[in-house]
Amino acid sequence: MTVLEVRHITTYRYRRPVALGEHRMMFRPREGHDQRVLAANVVITPEPARQRWMLDVFGNHVAYASFGARAGELTFDSLVRVQHSPSHVYDGPLPDLAIEDYAATYPFTYGGDEMPDLMRLIERQDPDPHHEVDHWVRRFLSSSGATGTRSLLIAINQAIWQGFTYVAREEKGLQSPTTTLRLGSGSCRDFAVLMMDAVRALGLAARFVSGYLHVPPRGGRYAGGGSTHAWLQVYLPGAGWVEFDPTNGIVGNHDLIRVAVVRAPAQAIPLSGTWTGAPSDHLSMNVTVSVTAADQPAFTS
Repeated sequence: MTVLEVRHITTYRYRRPVALGEHRMMFRPREGHDQRVLAANVVITPEPARQRWMLDVFGNHVAYASFGARAGELTFDSLVRVQHSPSHVYDGPLPDLAIEDYAATYPFTYGGDEMPDLMRLIERQDPDPHHEVDHWVRRFLSSSGATGTRSLLIAINQAIWQGFTYVAREEKGLQSPTTTLRLGSGSCRDFAVLMMDAVRALGLAARFVSGYLHVPPRGGRYAGGGSTHAWLQVYLPGAGWVEFDPTNGIVGNHDLIRVAVVRAPAQAIPLSGTWTGAPSDHLSMNVTVSVTAADQPAFTS
């Protein structure tokens, strides 16, 4: 069990004071049996006139801030501490996923009590008119019969990790899964979307996850540190929602801090908002993220 501290600072700068509209934040991690929020605080400068919280349709924590004055600079400084309980050690054996017997081999069909809730998470989000993703993912299926579900998903995860080149893209938006296949490269978001589309093509339910990645100070081998990170979950009967990080070949939640779990990536933007002014007024946006291990909480929410 580890206590991790996440500092996430975003600063917008403008040529002259602009009118600030409402801003939406997704900084607070989700709580569960494997991670617990010990403390959370966001300092916003200038101070907003009004703040409110809500849980979205997926149960993610969402905060809104409204402003009453103009400003030439806007900063969001989020600091959270999370008690993190990884399900396995990265360098050790892959986790026993405890999949139900009927789902231990692919293909299988979700039970009637689960299917109504999983249907939208099986639907593919991106067009694949030439079946490029379909052809790519089916090469992981055994030609001699049923394929082990666990080994199938691990093989897809490892294939992206080992066979694609990670590129930190600063621009907004995502590559389509077919573009990532053709380029053989992408960001963590692109890799998560590719694997999500691939497993959905096989009829499996998958969700997009946005959060943070803890990179150990010694022997750190991960890509995607120093910023927000993205991966996916696949629903397996008996095991539930299992994390897969194709950017780093991770299976399970080791070093992954969940903030938002959604059906589509656009629903998990960490920070968004509006301002009123001339297009040339916007000068820059700077984001810094640090995730460090801490011995014990030093502040309270």
